[in-house]
Amino acid sequence: MRRDTTTILALSTLAALALAGCSTDSSTSSAPSATAASAPHTGKDTAAAKPLSSAALSKRLLNESDLGEGYTRKRQRPAAHDDVTVIGCPALEKLGGDAATGASLEFPRKAKASFTYAGGSNSEVSEELYSDTASKLSNGIGKIFGAMASCPKYQVVSGSTAIDMATQTTTAPDLGEERWSQLLTYSAGGQRSVVKQTAIRTGNVLVIVSGSPGLVDAHLDKALDKAQGTS
Repeated sequence: MRRDTTTILALSTLAALALAGCSTDSSTSSAPSATAASAPHTGKDTAAAKPLSSAALSKRLLNESDLGEGYTRKRQRPAAHDDVTVIGCPALEKLGGDAATGASLEFPRKAKASFTYAGGSNSEVSEELYSDTASKLSNGIGKIFGAMASCPKYQVVSGSTAIDMATQTTTAPDLGEERWSQLLTYSAGGQRSVVKQTAIRTGNVLVIVSGSPGLVDAHLDKALDKAQGTS
């Protein structure tokens, strides 16, 4: 079935990264194993924690100078949410049904940046920032990660390309107030690519860093510091 904005939050960037990665040889020959689950969802709201605007969030995104030499920012493409279909994951289908009736969360305050790294043929990293009340962020991203983790294998169809996916929960670093992390192995056109996605909630801001596992690990701390306005 078709995915709307809520589920596309977790799938659109990853599908784009996977398609780019699958166009070249990947050094990963098999999916890494899962190690641990995410933190429990305990987001609480405070009167002082007002959501940030999209303009404010955009100023807190990583840029080339934050990442270091060898990074180039990619031009953002127009979203094409209706082009993505998920097959073989009842939990995602159920989430999509809820979203269609307005019961699932959308994140209207958002900003995004994607980068390529010259140090590898399959090296990209993308950052997304969202702001809302702590409980909405927690519930929204928790549902998506939970739904994806409930389906070890399923398929994403993006346009005319079918991508076989394997999802595995992994340990998230002890950052922020809540955290989620997963490894997704994509297979398409005879190629395989692994994308890591780690989400950290700190107050009323949600930070999601996706891409090559090594790059996600290398830049997550900096992304969180800047999203909090501390760097």
